[in-house]
Amino acid sequence: MHIQESTRPVVDWMGEARSSLEACGGAEIVTVQKFLFQSLARNGHYDTKSDQRLCKGIYRDGLIVTFARLKWGEDRFVFGGRYMTVYEEGRTEQGGELSDEDTDPSRIIALTADVRGTTDSKIAEIQAVTGRTKILALNALIESARAGEMGRGFAVVANEVKGVSEEIAEIAGALRGELSAKVELLDRIGRGIVDHLRGQRMVDLALNAVELIDRNLYERTCDVRWWATDSAVVDCLSRPSDDAVAYASKRLGVILSAYTVYLDLWICDKNGRVVANGRPDRYGVQGHSVSSESWFRDALAAPSGNDYSVADIVLNGALGNAPVATYAAAIRQGGDAQGAVLGVLGIHFDWGPQARSIVEGVRFTEREANRSRALLLDANLRVIASSDGSGLLSEKVDLRTDGKAFGHYSQQNGSVVGFHRSPGYETYEGLGWYGCILQMP
Repeated sequence: MHIQESTRPVVDWMGEARSSLEACGGAEIVTVQKFLFQSLARNGHYDTKSDQRLCKGIYRDGLIVTFARLKWGEDRFVFGGRYMTVYEEGRTEQGGELSDEDTDPSRIIALTADVRGTTDSKIAEIQAVTGRTKILALNALIESARAGEMGRGFAVVANEVKGVSEEIAEIAGALRGELSAKVELLDRIGRGIVDHLRGQRMVDLALNAVELIDRNLYERTCDVRWWATDSAVVDCLSRPSDDAVAYASKRLGVILSAYTVYLDLWICDKNGRVVANGRPDRYGVQGHSVSSESWFRDALAAPSGNDYSVADIVLNGALGNAPVATYAAAIRQGGDAQGAVLGVLGIHFDWGPQARSIVEGVRFTEREANRSRALLLDANLRVIASSDGSGLLSEKVDLRTDGKAFGHYSQQNGSVVGFHRSPGYETYEGLGWYGCILQMP
């Protein structure tokens, strides 16, 4: 965030905020932020109902304040009788973009190494100069001794030069020792900060990925419970006939034309036989038995129409061997939540492209992209989605969670692992899945 002063006059309505900011000096940041926000809102120049943001900046005396976006689109606040114009994060005062390298925290370590190198180099130069000075002083003493009485005064000067050289050498040595210890500590602290920031970023990216899939799958739980009450679906099992099956199949096809995230929708009777599906021209599954599938059995045994079942991601041979996430709910008499169970509706979520769009959409920086891998893992730590397309349903990650819902750690090869367990969304509790980010050094 960059701040530039302007000589334009102070606006009266900002006087209260300006005076308080000037007076608070070292006040707590929360107090400063709260006051400025309230002052802006009170004077009608900040619309709390609109999607406008607050951003932070640092004034040169160290006071941290909050800047509000004003209605006419300028980021400004008043301090010390002047406007301060706030540039958006990621831009210099000249409007140029900051590169990833400019904002990479790991530069702290590189700069620390540069400081160490410069310090060692300059102290070595000082020691070299003092070494030559001592030699010159020694030669001067020898020459003054040869000159006898006439060189005695010069000998005093030579001794002083020698003494000064030794003092400089001692100071340089002490400086090397002190700076070396401090630079070492700075390097250790810098590495700790960078490792923490890097790890926390991996956790945040992992959480974002698993949250996106949670929200997506929450909608699937709503879909299956809703569609299981559709009159065409209920009638297909309660009053079975060729016409009822045809109409139900047509109705499911209409749903699929609007909900393109599904491969197919299946109406199954109580024996597990597929009676109708939404894409009979593509998937000839009528008569196919699903009685052994866990999603069918769990849905059939559900206590009410408000419940649903879900299966792990599998390759479904009846659907072209595509990876699917199947959700199911009981179809009940009259579509009533407590009605007699007639059968089961199974909806097959097209897992591949939907999951791939999430892991491939993880927002790595340009520097991170080629050395990072975004994963979704099931409760058994099996890879169910991967940004590089490898290991799908076959690779198992040795994730060290230590019983924690989220965290990060470094491996012996220097790579960093960040993970976050599914937090669920609304009534969807999640399946114990993880978002996981693997990043090489």
